[in-house]
Amino acid sequence: MNNAVPKIELKGLHKRFGDKVVLDSVDLTVMPGESMVIIGGSGSGKSVTLKCILGLLEPNRGSIKIDGTEMVGISTDERKKILTKFGMLFQGGALFDSLPVWENVAFGLLAQNLCDRKEAKEIAIEKLRRVGLSPDVGSLSPAELSGGMQKRVGLARAIAANPDIIFFDEPTTGLDPIMSDVINELIVECVKDVGATALTITHDMSSVRKIADNVAMIYHGNMIWTGPKDQIDQSGSDYIDQFINGKAEGPIKMEILKG
Repeated sequence: MNNAVPKIELKGLHKRFGDKVVLDSVDLTVMPGESMVIIGGSGSGKSVTLKCILGLLEPNRGSIKIDGTEMVGISTDERKKILTKFGMLFQGGALFDSLPVWENVAFGLLAQNLCDRKEAKEIAIEKLRRVGLSPDVGSLSPAELSGGMQKRVGLARAIAANPDIIFFDEPTTGLDPIMSDVINELIVECVKDVGATALTITHDMSSVRKIADNVAMIYHGNMIWTGPKDQIDQSGSDYIDQFINGKAEGPIKMEILKG
């Protein structure tokens, strides 16, 4: 395993918007088959890190490698080819209201012409079954689903093409504790099923404890701690301790906007 090429490798990642530095110098290594969870408060740089990896934002400097291939500065066609390895569960579900559920699940398969509509629908129904939804749900519209069901459909879409890498963006946002636990369980099972490498961003510690192998904490645009999930309670970091225990007092100061 030591000789394996990292699935995702970030070095010195820096991103600013005007004078505001969002990512200072982010380093992160995610090995094949690993479930890495990035934690941090609002505005810490979690989402910007994810968007840089996906190519939605161009970093000002630094390196992003996927399977050893440098992503910064490559052509659009090359990037598209590499991005076919990715699945994504978006924070808000991001389902298309105009499409039935099965077409939402099969969207990537159809968009990339990976199979015909008949096969795509069969795959979609199977992936819906995998996340605990019956075949008849496939013909419904997203608007007819509860929040928890929409999240399951989003997960089914993320695993539809058996991706190498799956990103989870705040996967339990807006869900009650029981449904959050159900989704966390499904994420663990589905990632294992497809043999994927997982990268999750969240501030939900119950998700961290359920789905992570390793945890990285980002604060003010830097990774200030990285380690195995089972070491997080003995990290020795006041920042980690404050965050995981939800304490108001500590080195992390929340910016309160005055009207």
